Amino acid sequence: MNQQTALGQQSVGNYRWTICGLLFFATTVNYLDRQVLSLLSPELMQLYHWNNNDYGNITALFTFVYAISMIFAGRFIDKFGTKNGYIIAIAIWSVGAAIHAFAYEMGAGFYTFLSWIGLADIDQASGTVNGVAAITAYSVAGFMIARAVLAFGEAGNFPAAIKATAEYFPKKERSFATGIFNSGANVGAILAPLTVPVIGVMWGWQWAFIIVGVIGLAWIVFWWVWYDKPSEQKRLTDSERAYINSDVAESEAVEEQVKTSWFTLLSYRQTWAFAFGKFMTDGVWWFFLFWLPIYLGKQYGMQKTEIALPIALIYTLTMFGSIGGGAFPGYFIKKGMDAFNARRTAMLVIALFPLVVLLAQPLGHISVWIPILLIAVGASAHQAWSANIFTTVSDMFPKKAVGSVVGIGGFAGGMGGVLLNKLGGGLFDHFEKMGNTAMGYSIMFAICATAYLIAWFVMRLLVPKYKPITDL
Repeated sequence: MNQQTALGQQSVGNYRWTICGLLFFATTVNYLDRQVLSLLSPELMQLYHWNNNDYGNITALFTFVYAISMIFAGRFIDKFGTKNGYIIAIAIWSVGAAIHAFAYEMGAGFYTFLSWIGLADIDQASGTVNGVAAITAYSVAGFMIARAVLAFGEAGNFPAAIKATAEYFPKKERSFATGIFNSGANVGAILAPLTVPVIGVMWGWQWAFIIVGVIGLAWIVFWWVWYDKPSEQKRLTDSERAYINSDVAESEAVEEQVKTSWFTLLSYRQTWAFAFGKFMTDGVWWFFLFWLPIYLGKQYGMQKTEIALPIALIYTLTMFGSIGGGAFPGYFIKKGMDAFNARRTAMLVIALFPLVVLLAQPLGHISVWIPILLIAVGASAHQAWSANIFTTVSDMFPKKAVGSVVGIGGFAGGMGGVLLNKLGGGLFDHFEKMGNTAMGYSIMFAICATAYLIAWFVMRLLVPKYKPITDL
């Protein structure tokens, strides 16, 4: 009997895993593209005379546009279809990545246009724009334009990948397939510090942006050739197509349900609990992603290729947090807890781990590797937290509302990222002027360390006990 089952599974076919591989590669490129700026930021800040607030504005705009775009990304993919929608999204973000190389020229053109319509004062003699040095004003404007294009396109990655997974995998395999392509985020975060500084040293910083942009455009060719709807996919065997559609009737029944409006969902405490949890904690991940290279440069004098190993180590460890965090509630379920309380208990334990980041500054004088390892623990805890907070939505809401609630939470998380990036830039400039750079990082690390406990207690206050929504 076991042999027959094994033979049956082998005869199904495996083309769906080729699609999963394409999703993994796209997600890897997605994180490569967004991380190039942070890895080159010490060099760019010196080249264009940015202060921390200038850089904070650039990164805050990315998170703001990303958050806004996430609201509409799912509907965009639904409208254009998985194949064409994904192509459009990755084409936009690949172009957005590449045009960073021409940011100064774009900024100069932008301000020239504003001067024509009377909204900017360009003084050619003194080299200033509205009283700001032209080299700074032009570059900041140009990078903000490029980041906005990048964010707009990148918002389409996860909705498209999740939709493709739903099309190509039966329900029992979807979580595994999602876990595989989602791990591309961690792989991209690891590959970026190992490659981008080297490209910058060998060929110049502009080529780092151009090359990662070209990689994304190359992916489009493979996607165009290898992806079609399962019903139109000639590479699928009849048995694999039947296997994929084994629960299609149930899926279609779910999709045909009327979607619930945001206004209705915002009337529930459960929605606010999830949104607050995302608002408090997503910004921590964005802060680490965008500011760690600058921190290592300002505090420890690490430059260019020197930051490659520390950053790669941090994001390598986050993979263990993501996998372990997702499995952690199972320990409490085995102890007799129901799934919701097991998840909430696991999240409380996870929320304690980022507290070690409070020691990053006090112990940093011993060795640079101490704050690196402590931050790695905090970043890993974030991934473990994220693996669970998303699942709380499906615990509390019917399937037809899950996508909308996740969209609300994604927007809230993006706004949290905007706030932390702006706050960080302002604090760092303030304390650098006072000659106490370390204090700015101490404050930001304290916020990052305690954000998860604050989020957990407020979420608990809003939803004190398991109460699924049944009246939608």
